[in-house]
Amino acid sequence: MEFENDGVRIEVPERAEAIANGNGKANAPSGGGGSGSSSGSSGIGSSIAAGSVVATVARKSSPALASPPPFFHILVKPPSPPSRLLNIMDNFSDEKKNSNSSNNSEGEYESLPETASTSTHMIAGAVAGVLEHCVMYPIDCVKTRMQSLQPDPAARYRNVMDALKRIVRTEGFWRPMRGLNVTATGAGPAHALYFACYEKIKKTLSDTIHPGGNSHIANGAAGCVATLFHDAAMNPAEVVKQRMQMYNSPYKHVLDCMRTVWRNEGAGAFYRSYTTQLTMNIPFQAVHFMTYEFLQEKLNPHRQYNPSSHVLSGAMAGAVSAAVTTPLDVCKTLLNTQESLALNSLNISGHLSGMANAFRTVYRLGGIPAYFKGVQARVIYQMPSTAIAWSVYEFFKYFISKHHRERRSTY
Repeated sequence: MEFENDGVRIEVPERAEAIANGNGKANAPSGGGGSGSSSGSSGIGSSIAAGSVVATVARKSSPALASPPPFFHILVKPPSPPSRLLNIMDNFSDEKKNSNSSNNSEGEYESLPETASTSTHMIAGAVAGVLEHCVMYPIDCVKTRMQSLQPDPAARYRNVMDALKRIVRTEGFWRPMRGLNVTATGAGPAHALYFACYEKIKKTLSDTIHPGGNSHIANGAAGCVATLFHDAAMNPAEVVKQRMQMYNSPYKHVLDCMRTVWRNEGAGAFYRSYTTQLTMNIPFQAVHFMTYEFLQEKLNPHRQYNPSSHVLSGAMAGAVSAAVTTPLDVCKTLLNTQESLALNSLNISGHLSGMANAFRTVYRLGGIPAYFKGVQARVIYQMPSTAIAWSVYEFFKYFISKHHRERRSTY
């Protein structure tokens, strides 16, 4: 028989079952948590099992009976926890999950939230590109002049510092900054497309080629495709910038340069060097991204936010890729500037166009060494440029993703 009230169930076995259990002793279930005795009683046993309390109680033996009386099995069910306790336990579990999620996000902050990934990459890339070009613009001006194939005698420089000193002394303090405004205007959208495209394609190809890991092939391919969009936005600004940077530039300001080029050479002049720039920048960016990602694997294997590793990896990647692609940059500069002294010395009339023509012209003017004119200035320019670009880009990725996590945790 069974009786149950308020979570307590009393089981009364049949007399035959009680007699069979023998001699008035209560057998505690195996694994019992404890037992006790009471004076004047045959025995009291108790055990705890599976979240319940079972107490086995024997009534006082009777001398008139040849066998012990039946046992009472009392099953006590634990009460349900109050709702407040359940809420506390749920909150604790959620906090633990959030803590683990936060730790993972801190370690892999590059995996940005899907809702903010594209805009984050574009904002971070635009800021990084503008800062990169603005900070290093004077060195870029020197690089353009040192790549001149037939420079004016007053524009022949021994090295980068000599060039900067002479330009400031003879042409004015702000002369190395001519064309900065058009460069900053083009660098913002160009780098926004550049980094957003790179991150998207890198993730897609890496998941296909090497799921869950990093693929150098994916990094290089993503850099090449991103360059197509970057150069399409940046090439017109490059043409105007380099014409403003040349010694004795005939243009008064950026708008004057744009109007003159459009009127005298047509709209195609702004993309005359596009194929050459792509030919230069595709291998440049492939080497650049592969070197950067390779160094990050060595210096920052857990891909945490580590400014020193970003700066060092960016600087080394910029130096290697700049040195390797200097010959192509010399040809690009010749196509952008249409250097009159150089072209007149070879009796070339009209406008020079095409990468093949540029290569032949450079060789005729200076042989093999001409392809490496300005290599020192180019490396000096690219090392801090890429270091600034990567450190700023990674910082904004970290800052924006951290802000997103903090805002999400408040809700």
